[in-house]
Amino acid sequence: MTTSLASLSLDQLSIDTLRLLAVDTVEKAKSGHPGAPLGCAPIAYLLYHKIMRHNPADAKWANRDRFVLSNGHASALLYGSLFLSGYGLTLDDLQHFRQYDSRTPGHPERGCAPGVEVTTGPLGQGLAMAVGMAMAERHLAAVYNRPGHEVVDHYTYVLAGDGDMMEGMTHEASSLAGTLGLGKLIVFYDDNLISLDGPTELSFTENTYKRYEAYNWHVQRVMDGNDLDAIEKAVEVAKAESGRPSFIGVRTVIGYGSPRAGTNKVHGEAMGAADAAATKKFFGFPEDQSFYVPDDALANWRKAGERGAKLEAEWKAQFDSYARESPELAAEFERTQNGELKAGWEKAIPSFPTDKPVATRNAGQEVMNAIAASVPELFGGAADLTASTKTIFKPGANFHVDPAGRNVFFGVRELAMCAEVNGMAAHGGLIPFGSTFFVFSDYAKPALRIAALMEAHSIFVFTHDSIGVGEDGPTHEPIEHLMALRAVPHMTDFRPADANETAAAWRLALERKSPCFMALTRQNVPVFDTAGRDVYASVSKGAYVIQDADKPQVVMIATGSEVSTTLAAAKILADGGTRARVVSLPSWRIFEEQSPEYKASVLLKDVPRIAVEAGATLGWWKYVGLDGDVVGLDRFGASAPGNVVMANLGFTPEKIAARAKRLVK
Repeated sequence: MTTSLASLSLDQLSIDTLRLLAVDTVEKAKSGHPGAPLGCAPIAYLLYHKIMRHNPADAKWANRDRFVLSNGHASALLYGSLFLSGYGLTLDDLQHFRQYDSRTPGHPERGCAPGVEVTTGPLGQGLAMAVGMAMAERHLAAVYNRPGHEVVDHYTYVLAGDGDMMEGMTHEASSLAGTLGLGKLIVFYDDNLISLDGPTELSFTENTYKRYEAYNWHVQRVMDGNDLDAIEKAVEVAKAESGRPSFIGVRTVIGYGSPRAGTNKVHGEAMGAADAAATKKFFGFPEDQSFYVPDDALANWRKAGERGAKLEAEWKAQFDSYARESPELAAEFERTQNGELKAGWEKAIPSFPTDKPVATRNAGQEVMNAIAASVPELFGGAADLTASTKTIFKPGANFHVDPAGRNVFFGVRELAMCAEVNGMAAHGGLIPFGSTFFVFSDYAKPALRIAALMEAHSIFVFTHDSIGVGEDGPTHEPIEHLMALRAVPHMTDFRPADANETAAAWRLALERKSPCFMALTRQNVPVFDTAGRDVYASVSKGAYVIQDADKPQVVMIATGSEVSTTLAAAKILADGGTRARVVSLPSWRIFEEQSPEYKASVLLKDVPRIAVEAGATLGWWKYVGLDGDVVGLDRFGASAPGNVVMANLGFTPEKIAARAKRLVK
């Protein structure tokens, strides 16, 4: 069956224009995924043209509806929608799809093009981040809205596929969303019965709809993905269901209109010239023209700009009235939306005396609570471990009970938690954090990587940072985790040595506006004498000399709890006539940002070096050189009291001093 352009309604012409732009985008690149765009174009058209509150001229409008393409391989659908709606993408951008340094990479990347809310592609991440966005909307609405002035009032829409549904993190995130009753979250499920390997019946036969009902979601099915009225009606019903998130399954045909329709052959590769031409013929478009955009279709799509400008203008007028009635709240809203910290907030950060040792996790809790009033945008919690990670505001309301509350109980869902934190950061208006034991960062690694890719202001607080955990044993004692996360581009590491370094790390985590993680101790560690030293200034260099000697014969570099042990080792050396410099290195990332001159002034040229860290030795050789030494761990830990494990695995002052002594010529 073929049709002609003249016979198409304006809606259908606009949808088919989007479909064939996606075909041409993929065909020009000889790479991509045309199947989902062909099947899901009606959903995208309805969202961008009619349903969503958005303004293509202002992609950062605070009260816009958010759209997340969780099945990010369908990026040609998103880019086409952004171009047609008027977000600033051009046909030339579409023609450079998947090319080096283009604005249209193979999977959506936040920051490459206006209108791309989050980085997606690894399946499941988008839906989980959307849950975080919906959480942010609910919290900010509770904090800022006043009677007659709902300045925060928007929806989060998601398009997800069967691959998203299979990934474990969507189970985690959807379970929490149902528990929280996030009524402004609406997920479209592209139920096309096809996965990359073939029919979904090969590997995915569960009743997804029943599963979402069990999660406490409102569930609907649209049996024809081309039925605009049915899709729009489903959205209206979903919006009316304010107490639960909504799941709308839409039966689409992958590759609709192409010779490969309904098969996995149209999922993940260009169709080829012949099939692309046949697809255009099916829709009545010129077979010999690429990137053909009928004037009527473009004009229709661009109405989104007119509608969006009006909606934003109305919101701004409402906000001006709100600002007159609640000037302090309005100023706070604008400050946090701009990502600015309150002037003088850092004065609330406590300093810690040297009279008693403090676990750095406990110091972190003191800092969090001390700055809570000065940084009201700080928001988050733990994966069922608030009592252990000490990441809770006291006093503070539970977000589940009171949406204005700042304490989030994520449940034992580490991966979804970190993705939700990323969604909150991408939403804006919050500085979110999530927390768990450091060893469980393994569960969360994919979301940590996405945080770094997006350069989102996400904070991850990991405690129980080493074999010092003790009795819980090697399953709970991180070894390779520090190096694994230090290897992630754009991720800032903090492993503070004492309470005051922890305070400095928290300040930097808030100021740097980029993703970071903290590795904090379970066990108490000494608080160092700060007389004559600005700890914040020192930590802001990444590494610094914490104790020096005249003409050092060896440089001892340590992080975290091992700094105090290394200082004790340096005293043993000094008592034996060997002069040692001790360097605390709380952040590799920040130290690498310093000038070569500063790094050389700390580490000293032509002086032997030894590093001390209760983790993998991989990577340390860049600092100690091949002639240096590393007191570390290239084995797993053990179950015993923490000090016993440390002693047996070489982390005593005497053993460290002996190894350092061997380096001195």
